Amino acid sequence: MSEFDYDLFVIGAGSGGVRAARMAATYGAKVAVAEEYRVGGTCVIRGCVPKKLMVYASKFAHEFEDAAGFGWTVGEPSFDWKTLIERKDAEITRLNGLYIKNLERHDVEVIQSRAEIQAPHRIWLAGEERHVTAKYILVATGGRPNMPMDLPGVENLITSNEVFNLDKMPERVVVAGAGYIALEFAGIFNGLGAETTVLYRGEEILRGFDDDVRATLHEEMENRGVQILTHDNLASVERHDEGLTVTTTSGRTLQADQVLCAIGRSPYTTGLGLETVGVDLASNGAVKVDEYNRTNIDHIFAVGDVTDRVNLTPVAIREGAALAETLFNDNPTTTDYDNIATAVFTQPEIGTVGLTEAEAEKVYGNLDVYVAKFRPMKNTLAGNDEKMLMKVIVAADSDKVVGCHILGPDAGEMSQLLGIAIKMGATKADFDATVAVHPTAAEELVTMKEPTRRLRK
Repeated sequence: MSEFDYDLFVIGAGSGGVRAARMAATYGAKVAVAEEYRVGGTCVIRGCVPKKLMVYASKFAHEFEDAAGFGWTVGEPSFDWKTLIERKDAEITRLNGLYIKNLERHDVEVIQSRAEIQAPHRIWLAGEERHVTAKYILVATGGRPNMPMDLPGVENLITSNEVFNLDKMPERVVVAGAGYIALEFAGIFNGLGAETTVLYRGEEILRGFDDDVRATLHEEMENRGVQILTHDNLASVERHDEGLTVTTTSGRTLQADQVLCAIGRSPYTTGLGLETVGVDLASNGAVKVDEYNRTNIDHIFAVGDVTDRVNLTPVAIREGAALAETLFNDNPTTTDYDNIATAVFTQPEIGTVGLTEAEAEKVYGNLDVYVAKFRPMKNTLAGNDEKMLMKVIVAADSDKVVGCHILGPDAGEMSQLLGIAIKMGATKADFDATVAVHPTAAEELVTMKEPTRRLRK
């Protein structure tokens, strides 16, 4: 009989924690998962999944406009916010139920309670007022939105947690921040008909992405009606009978019904008892782990956004799987973080894999950069001037494709397939030898013959 109640106790039932729990149980471990909110984590409950459902909803107005160019007569469209939220909630409830069923089907015990580490191998379940013990503890609590707590009127802001449950559709929205979460919601509200303004203290939106993508997205979002104000930020937010008055650091005054704060996320480690047992944390609260997801305390591990490595759902899933393999299948496994394809569901959409041009120049020096910017075929009859961008970055000395960036329809779908090629080490010659699929936008990836620019040391 084991000296512990569980072989593995997981704190947090998000993507990484759930994958680790299920796989560990499959390998014969006795596993429990504690979750203080709903099973599924940020991605499923109040992140990627509901957000993309709302992105779909927000695109229809644009599609109705384009349809006229193809001979369709569309009646006066109307939108009902309540219907969207109800349908979205029903789908999230369904997914939450599926996650619970799958865990239980694998004999994982699901505990609806906040869990805190009380001592080595010992966890306190606050909701049940009891403690349990575990041979291994996995922290998979993810992250939570940052808030400017010293801002006058901060209580009048909402975050990506609350935005999915608004009682009514706001007619005027101010979005603070210009990362992917901020810009995705700016596109959603703009598409649904709200007067939408983005405030960003920096020089250009979407920091960390390729500069050509950033500049083109900025241009296209403004063409769609989003007002983007750079070098500016919130100074105060005051509530009154007609809504909210936003004062900015540059002296602007904006009127809004909602102000969405999307200025980043931080690891959720507060109050988990990690300091009690001596787990090393970074200055932002992230749990420090080694390549096998182990903390400095040999029986405590962490995966996903709580470690602040690569904050993406599929990465958390890989890390959770690697942990289960390492601990319970005698197969020490690490996660490869190179060339991770990712999508940003802005409008227009982004798909990217590999290095940005600036990053590639630092690593390789000599580059051949191929850029195509064009109007997709669908937009010609629609009378839509929105452009699509495709960019391929090649290390000139080896001919290896080291980065690929797409802005436009279905960019995310393309990036998944490009991720395979780039992960396998494809060269520009491999791209050139691939017969194009015509007529598609994606064929540009294999038909760009002459570099737009050559960078040399």
